[in-house]
Amino acid sequence: MTVRVQSDEFDAGAELNAFTGEVAGAGAIVSFTGVVRDVDGGLTAMEIEHYPAMTERAIAKIVEEAQSRWSLAGALVIHRYGRLETGAQIMMVATASRHRVDAFQAAEFLMDYLKSRAPFWKKELTKDGEAWVEARDEDEDALGRW
Repeated sequence: MTVRVQSDEFDAGAELNAFTGEVAGAGAIVSFTGVVRDVDGGLTAMEIEHYPAMTERAIAKIVEEAQSRWSLAGALVIHRYGRLETGAQIMMVATASRHRVDAFQAAEFLMDYLKSRAPFWKKELTKDGEAWVEARDEDEDALGRW
């Protein structure tokens, strides 16, 4: 299990290649990379804040839960913080298992958690001002299936 919370950019391809090399015996590797998307054509950037020790511990705990629910050979979570321009990579999740179902389900579980429960505070910056991002019902609903 690897959890990194960082301000620096990352190379998703290099991260996936390194992860793949570490999960001997896996028959399936699933990865997802999230990017900062423009909202209604007005988003210029997003600022993400967190408390370092709390954030890493909370994410590690949920990765441990994923490992207890699914048979995983490995898991990787990278999440960035700081000012991120539209189009920038914001996070990456990779899971590996002997079979694809476990890898897909664990990856979705981790992504749903990161979207709605990870202790990050996000502020959208637009040409008209800024606003903190509030929880969305559909993100909360996604957690309900787990």
